[in-house]
Amino acid sequence: MNKIEEILSDVKIAILATIDAEEAPRLRWMSPVLLDSRPNVLYTISSPHFHKIHQLENNPQVEWMIQTLDVSEVVNVKGKINIIDNPALKAEVIEKMDDRLNVFWRLSSEETDFLVLETIIDEASYYLPMRPTKTTVRFAKKKKV
Repeated sequence: MNKIEEILSDVKIAILATIDAEEAPRLRWMSPVLLDSRPNVLYTISSPHFHKIHQLENNPQVEWMIQTLDVSEVVNVKGKINIIDNPALKAEVIEKMDDRLNVFWRLSSEETDFLVLETIIDEASYYLPMRPTKTTVRFAKKKKV
């Protein structure tokens, strides 16, 4: 998670892959953030009117690709996205993303009309493409009490 945070603090963007209704992959640039209060989770926002919301309702399994600008380090993150409409979480995520939202506000119809996409990370793979080196970490699922 430290490596993900380090790369995102520099590049501020990543690629999110979802699956559409025809079971084809769809990729888009997004601006994910990490919140100190919630470990092993990536957050971003989306409009409830964007296609990805319907795709995620049908299949919440996703993959993120996060890389340095020179592509010397790449992290692929697999997980499940929860779509959340919670005012407190929205405020926390928006505050963390503040400087990354110019494109979103241009594409979204209303600045108050958005949802939080919460990726619960199952697995992260860290690559050094020039070496080549790969390390994979699987995150333990929390047991329900």
